[in-house]
Amino acid sequence: MNHLPLIIKREYLTKVRNKSFIVMTFMSPIIMIVLISVVAYLSQLNNDKVRTIAIFDESGLIKDAFESTEHTTYNVLENMTFNDAKALVKETNAYGLLYVDKVSDVTNIKNHIKFYSEESPSLSLISDLESKLEHKLTDINLQNNGVDVVKINASKISVNIAQESFAGEKTSKIDSVMKLAFGGVAGYLLFMFIIIYGNMIMRSVIEEKTSRIIEVIISSVKPIQLMLGKIIGTSLAGITQFVVWLIIGGVLLTVVSIIFGIDMSQVQTPQKEMMEQAMANPELSMQVQDLITAFYNLPLANLIIAFILFFIGGYLLYSSLYAAIGAAVDNETDTQQFMMPIIMPLILAVYIGFFTVIEDPHGTVSTVFSFIPLTSPVVMLMRIPFGVPIWQQVVALLLLIANFMLTVWFAAKIYRVGILMYGKKPSYKELIKWIKY
Repeated sequence: MNHLPLIIKREYLTKVRNKSFIVMTFMSPIIMIVLISVVAYLSQLNNDKVRTIAIFDESGLIKDAFESTEHTTYNVLENMTFNDAKALVKETNAYGLLYVDKVSDVTNIKNHIKFYSEESPSLSLISDLESKLEHKLTDINLQNNGVDVVKINASKISVNIAQESFAGEKTSKIDSVMKLAFGGVAGYLLFMFIIIYGNMIMRSVIEEKTSRIIEVIISSVKPIQLMLGKIIGTSLAGITQFVVWLIIGGVLLTVVSIIFGIDMSQVQTPQKEMMEQAMANPELSMQVQDLITAFYNLPLANLIIAFILFFIGGYLLYSSLYAAIGAAVDNETDTQQFMMPIIMPLILAVYIGFFTVIEDPHGTVSTVFSFIPLTSPVVMLMRIPFGVPIWQQVVALLLLIANFMLTVWFAAKIYRVGILMYGKKPSYKELIKWIKY
């Protein structure tokens, strides 16, 4: 008799009715939204703060290089001594004082510029000041050498190489960024899902083994059915938890934004002033258009289908390994010696995806690792946005399924013996013997 549906139902209900599972399902998004709200509120306060920077330029070269913005006010100090300027800045509680010593040679002025403040200034502020000074002093140096700066600026040519395949498909640099972003998110989601819910499966097996409940269950159920039931049941519980997180998180974000007037976008825009300056750039509209075009250039149908298939295949493959580890040990401490061989292929896949696929998505390394079952769920998902032939995707998926079935068979043998073993820390040598039984 096939007991698999009953085992899946039991495992699922056991998980979703567990008090800790219920608490974490509802409390995790609440805690996360509270943290995001606090960060957004503090960022909003920081962005609303106006900084006043005093400019004391004894050289007379750079005092007109600064233009006040919404969040930064520049005050040029004149007709006073340096000590008076410092005292005035302290009295007015200004953010800082930019001092330029009296130097006639513009090439030496770079060594005579200092910024005074009560506290250590932010890196972004100093970088912004340096950028403004570099542009101004460069223009002055060019003028002193008889160079017409206006003509130089007018002579600058911006090059944006158009990209097109031999089949006539147009792409751009943003296309590559979009493809890498999708592949990276897909690979990261799979990585995190395996780590979180794979460990949940392993702990579930260990708990039932230590409580001796498994001895009763195993008398009427085949080990492979019990293991698959745990994997599928726990996976469904994980999907349920993930969906609840999305729903509660979305509702709470909306409520917090409306009631407390917190702009959640503040979390994503710490450099709001730089973004506002970019909006004034006429080329921005073209970049936005390229971004939209890049999104529609993605093989969306292929990506969605491949993501689902490789996500499920990869998760089931690694979950069977986690279940086998749980059956082989008596407590979580003993699992550490077996975790490294499982984690290493995942980490390797992520590194190959980010450091190899982006540079050469169809190279030998990327292609080979996209067929290896332990790394293909991540690497293939990162390659597909760059255009992978369907036959390669099918072959990789078939290899993944075949390897999953083989892994389940081996894991079931370990599961069958290890589930009834107590009080002994197993070694790799003993695991091999269990497989031969």
